[in-house]
Amino acid sequence: MGRAIAWVFRRFQLIRWGVLIVLTVILCASAFFTYKAKTADVQDIKSTLQTKTIIYDRKNQVAGSLYGQKGTYVELEQISPAIQNAVLSTEDRTFYSNWGFSIKGILRSMLNLVIHRGEITGGGSTITQQLAKNTLLTQQQSYLRKAQELFLAVQLTKVYSKKDILTMYLNNAYFGNGVWGVEDASERYFGKHASELDASEGATLAAMLRSPSYYNPVEHMDHAIARRNLILGLMVDNHKLTQTQAQAAKSATLALQDNYSANNGEKYPYFFDSVIEEAQKDGISQDDIVNKGYKVYTTLDPAYQTEMQTAFANDANFPANAADGTPAQAASIAVDPDTGGVLAVVGARGTHVYLGFNYATQLQRSPGSTIKPLMVYTPALEHGYAYDSTLVDKKLSYGKNDYTPTNATGTYTDSLPMYLALANSVNTSAVWLLNKIGVQTGVKSLARFGISLKKKDQNLAAALGGVTTGFSPEIMARAYSAFANGGYLPQTHFIRKIVDATGKTVVDHSDYSKKRIIKAKVAKSMTSMMLGTFKYGTGTSAAPSGYTVAGKTGSTEVPADWGYGTRDQWVVGYTPDIVVATWTGFAATNSTHFLQGTSESGVAPIFKAEMENILPSTPQTSFDTKDAKQLAELQTPDATNSGADLWSNVQNGLNSAKQKVNEWYNEIKGLFN
Repeated sequence: MGRAIAWVFRRFQLIRWGVLIVLTVILCASAFFTYKAKTADVQDIKSTLQTKTIIYDRKNQVAGSLYGQKGTYVELEQISPAIQNAVLSTEDRTFYSNWGFSIKGILRSMLNLVIHRGEITGGGSTITQQLAKNTLLTQQQSYLRKAQELFLAVQLTKVYSKKDILTMYLNNAYFGNGVWGVEDASERYFGKHASELDASEGATLAAMLRSPSYYNPVEHMDHAIARRNLILGLMVDNHKLTQTQAQAAKSATLALQDNYSANNGEKYPYFFDSVIEEAQKDGISQDDIVNKGYKVYTTLDPAYQTEMQTAFANDANFPANAADGTPAQAASIAVDPDTGGVLAVVGARGTHVYLGFNYATQLQRSPGSTIKPLMVYTPALEHGYAYDSTLVDKKLSYGKNDYTPTNATGTYTDSLPMYLALANSVNTSAVWLLNKIGVQTGVKSLARFGISLKKKDQNLAAALGGVTTGFSPEIMARAYSAFANGGYLPQTHFIRKIVDATGKTVVDHSDYSKKRIIKAKVAKSMTSMMLGTFKYGTGTSAAPSGYTVAGKTGSTEVPADWGYGTRDQWVVGYTPDIVVATWTGFAATNSTHFLQGTSESGVAPIFKAEMENILPSTPQTSFDTKDAKQLAELQTPDATNSGADLWSNVQNGLNSAKQKVNEWYNEIKGLFN
């Protein structure tokens, strides 16, 4: 008997301690969630929903705004009672009497947990809880998030009136097709203001809150009508409609009309995406830059941006689709060579994905021969070569691995002047020249242009773009800016400054300064050679009609057994006013997804189209040099000017001697490397 009593006592003690532990956990959790709720930005929700971040262009004109997950904000008096009653009847019948949560809803959720074996299936949340989730929490389903949601709902009820909460909820709800808020949804689906909705239309919008895609009347009219009729029945049960009124609404035809006009953020999507991404690098979160009412002053030129987008909208400007219908991707970026400010950008073809992959700024592909001016020809000029120096054009092998570059044409001329080697993108001459000046000389030159090569890529193949980690159009446009502006490397950027809602400047890029990386005469000589690219070289088919442009083309080969074509194609072209870098290729390259043929049917048409669109709006500043071929022809000996001819011969002799000394030096240095 004594043992039994002792056993019962011990059990009682264990139960008591268990209860105490559970109560302690509950109290601690309550204290924690209460603290989290009280320190959340509950007070700022309404102002956040009402404000928007304004984007200004390079001339300080409004270019658009960032709304994030919110639409045109309207007060409750501007929202038809029909939509209010439909939402209350479906989402939260006790809204005006509950404390922000529903005991029945919580019990229903717990029952669902049991039925679905611990899986959180959603539902059971009041309108206040949904507002808390949509504005202060993530959409992730978890026990922790559900608990936070409940405590935040209580805090919302303390801070705001029921009228305010319902207004914020209706302005923040998602209604499909990229539309947030009841006002924009009314315009999108019915071509009218939210204040004008009737019972049928109000119930249709309320239906979409359950599933914006499944109950969308544009794509699924039958689903929308079925759900609408169910909600009209619930409104009768909730005494918001009579049976007669509900029946009339069920019989009404849904006349769809789209009068919705997206904010200007949709006009320049890739530029605005880039602004958000750059703001994050400056320490402002994505959520804040979208929602906190900043004024963002950018480098955008709306005219250039519009013209670039127009060129990209024409599929005829692009390579043919792959056999399975997959389209080639492409991207382009325009930069002010003086300031480094990005003037325009298109990050991909096809439907824009909000903050999706931007090929113009995030791509890492081989630059092909566009690397030659940066790695080979610029340092060659600095080491004694001249634009008309004679280069070797032979099929030669180099090093222990017998690296043997070949020309795309399969032909060789034995020798040719440097300006022709560059303009015609002669591979053998570029590799021969890099071998003469030294690979490390080329690597150091690239570094000055802001491009780093991995150790394993520091070899002769890099002269042709043979690198394992490639570069983006933004990186290439920045590098070529040094040729356009006389030798300075700028810092590319989308944002000039950001001012917060109080008027305080929180980001200031006015301190972005360019640094000299090459001498002005070297930049001038490089430009004179690269003018030939579009006059008589590999870029003639990409040359914009009526305009003089300098630059370089590039491509990367595919394995011979794939067929005749390339992986990537590039054009980087510039004037003194603008640098444009354009790339095209397949997102995933393989034997069935590569660019057929040459750049004439690939990247050339899009570059030509966008430049012909953009250049008329530029200042059209002239180059301060002639094409290298013209310069070479001007230096042809003239019998009437023997004195000048003698001096020219002396200069040529000195240059030749300097070139030979540099060649000997680099050959000797190579023996020790």
